[in-house]
Amino acid sequence: MELNFINQKYILDLLENAKNANDEIISKALDKADSGETLAHSEIAALLKTENTEFIERIYKTAGKIKRRIYGNRIVMFAPVYVSDYCVNRCTYCSFNQSHDFIRSKLTMEQLREEVKILEKMGHKRLALEAGESEKECSIDYILDCIKTIYEMKFENGEIRRINVNIAATTEENYKKLKNAGIGTYILFQETYNETVYNKFHVSGPKKDFNWHLNAFDRAQNAGIDDVGGGVLFGLSDPYFDVMGLLLHNEHLEKKYNTGFHTISVPRLCPASGMNINDFSNLVDDETFAKITAVIRIAVPFTGMILSTRENRDMRRKLLQLGISQISAGSATEVGGYQKRRRNEIITPQFFVNDERSAVSIIGELIDDGYIPSFCTACYRSGRTGDRFMSLAKSGQIGNVCLPNALMTLCEYSIDYGDAHFREKAASMIKNEIPNISNESVRRKTIKNLEKISTGQQRDFFV
Repeated sequence: MELNFINQKYILDLLENAKNANDEIISKALDKADSGETLAHSEIAALLKTENTEFIERIYKTAGKIKRRIYGNRIVMFAPVYVSDYCVNRCTYCSFNQSHDFIRSKLTMEQLREEVKILEKMGHKRLALEAGESEKECSIDYILDCIKTIYEMKFENGEIRRINVNIAATTEENYKKLKNAGIGTYILFQETYNETVYNKFHVSGPKKDFNWHLNAFDRAQNAGIDDVGGGVLFGLSDPYFDVMGLLLHNEHLEKKYNTGFHTISVPRLCPASGMNINDFSNLVDDETFAKITAVIRIAVPFTGMILSTRENRDMRRKLLQLGISQISAGSATEVGGYQKRRRNEIITPQFFVNDERSAVSIIGELIDDGYIPSFCTACYRSGRTGDRFMSLAKSGQIGNVCLPNALMTLCEYSIDYGDAHFREKAASMIKNEIPNISNESVRRKTIKNLEKISTGQQRDFFV
């Protein structure tokens, strides 16, 4: 049975009433957030609507403090891999729009292997599999073949250890198949929680059904997928409305399944083939986008937040301070894009990226900025998913697991992919972080592996 748990009038009333929130209300809300208390919907709305620069700066500081308290300075790395751009939907913001005239394609298994080889040489261990919606050209069996192909690949330096899947809303039966295939997080963007706006931008196709799309995570949870990732495309509707929609969706999942979003993505509308960005009246400026990101971090402290290469270098660096805990690097957003980029071929991306730097450049800058790039995938192989992961996060224990794993994978990356300069600065960071490892045996193991970076010994570990 499909349910629409997004009360449009409730959200609109919250945002309207938030205009009258006085300084005391906002200050108390930030005091609560700073002490780890859960905020009421009205308080979150007040933070979103405030235009007081002093409060906005305090929102930024509070969000940064919360992020550091829970996630430390770890940043999880991933890259997308697009396998098909066939699509039966007419979504006016997307270059894969069914009405757009371009030569469409999907990867053969051999072409997919070539894409994955390139990604592995970048050092990636975690991929997000992306595809348009077309039962004829991109069936669930094709997606399962792609997953099987990737997981079966072995390289000199290991393998892809986790595949997150971002494909169209589907049936409970198909979600069971994805679960059995060993996926990581199932990711789906609602795009906007404003049903009127949703219907405007989704002209035709299965995706036009707002409730079918909205209830996809319920079907996934019922099928046994306990790690799901939500998101909206900021720029389609009122961004504050969509933040409140995300939070209501998260609460619905927590109440019903005892686990909310594992991740929330914050993509912002940007130019794409076949669309004119000036046709969209709710584009989000940088200042508003930063505030949105910070408020989401305050509202859902334990949820991972994902930022893609839609954003440029400066914005990505800023948002890392305000709550982002996962970023992509070296991304291609078209089918076969990694091979095409090597051949300098003309591309038709789903969207044009704004951070075109190589993966190694991005990873190196993270270290320069004091972050630990993490390639860890241990949670999935250890069964730390769903409410088990959240219980660790909410108890404050997740850092005891994640910090040593992040350092271990940075050791691994340095030995396998880093040049002498990279290995030197990675070793310096790891050395400085070792005293923060609480487990003595893990600390000794990390010290042992740190020595391998400078001596060039073969590593014998992965997480």
